[in-house]
This record gives sequence, C-alpha cells and structure tokens, in this order.
Amino acid sequence: MILTTTNSVEGRTIEAYLGIVSGETIMGTNIFKDIFASVRDIVGGRSAAYEEEIIAAREHAMAEIEARARTLGADAVVGIHVDTGAIGGDNRTLLMVSVTGTAVKLG
Repeated sequence: MILTTTNSVEGRTIEAYLGIVSGETIMGTNIFKDIFASVRDIVGGRSAAYEEEIIAAREHAMAEIEARARTLGADAVVGIHVDTGAIGGDNRTLLMVSVTGTAVKLG
C-alpha cells in the first residue's frame, strides 16, 4: 500500500477514486508527562514524552486509513493530510491526531 501526501503516484496512473478514508486517534497523557511538560514549558526545550505520544497517535491513525483503504480494494492513499491538536485543560491533556486521504486504485 502506497501512502503519500502528494496527489499522484509517480509513474502510476490513478484508475479509480474509491473514496475518502480517515483515521482518528485521541490519546491521553498521564500526570507525570503533564508535569514534565510543564517544567519544559518553563525552562524551555523539547518535550520527549509528548513527542512520543504524538508519534504513536499518528502511526495509529495512519494504520487506520491504510486498513480502511484496503477494505475498499485500494492500492494507495493519496493527498494525505495530518492534523494534530490538544484537547482539555484543568490539568488534563488529550492529544488528537486526524489523518485523511483519498483511497485510489492504480494502473
């Protein structure tokens, strides 16, 4: 399965558009990650704990669109777009990743 952010696959023609596929993941963090992230916010630097969560969420959402595209008989998903965000407040953060693309049959 080819997964790409481009609207085409080089050297291949799109024979059929099978539909839009999406994958969403919302992952909770825990109090320790929130505390360390708060410290990073004060002193500066990267928050490895949140980065790991975002990476895991993105990989899960990408696996979802790949699985949904396979059920449609797709060879590829083109035009993939990844959105991220944070939901919550009051000492609770949920990390959200949403991935969408178009499932296609290639020639």
